[in-house]
This record gives sequence, structure tokens and C-alpha cells, in this order.
Amino acid sequence: MSRIYACPVGDLPEGEALRLDTSPVIALFNVGGEFYAINDRCSHGNASMSEGYLEEDATVECPLHAASFCLKTGKALCLPATDPLTTYAVYVDGSDVFVDIPEDAR
Repeated sequence: MSRIYACPVGDLPEGEALRLDTSPVIALFNVGGEFYAINDRCSHGNASMSEGYLEEDATVECPLHAASFCLKTGKALCLPATDPLTTYAVYVDGSDVFVDIPEDAR
């Protein structure tokens, strides 16, 4: 497992997303002060989830085809997507946000 530095807490305001150009590329979200990380590519099409529409219920809608995903589980919530997105553990240490990426995901 590799723990990568994502950003300072203050650099990702509530209701916003940040694309992490890591391998794999990750979308990091702040929903009500809780941080969530998922694979940045929609499982249905070639769209960046960090550019999607974030909802207060910790879901994100793909900007391309309106597929919706749960940020907590990665589950696809509506068509056209049926495959889930990979989720990653997020840790806040003081004023910094970190994401754990399994070695086999790199």
C-alpha cells in the first residue's frame, strides 16, 4: 500500500473535487467535510469524474452520460453505468489529506 499526499485540507473546499494525476488517476471529493477518493475515469465512458456533478448525499454524476456513483462504495447507482468505480481510503493527518493506493492498482 502506498500512501500519497493529496493536498492541504484547506485547498479542497466543501462541495469541490480535485483530480490527482497519480497512477491510477484519482478524483478526490470533499462532501460536508468528509473526503472521498475514487477512480477518476467513469466505468461507462471516458469521462473525468472530478469534473462531474457532486451531490450532498455523497454521490457524483458523470459529466458525460449522467451515470451516478456512490462516493462511499463506488457503486453505480443508475444507467448507463453498471460497473462500480474503485474507491480508495482517505486519511486526514493534521491539515493534510492523504490517499492510500494498493500496490496492485499502480
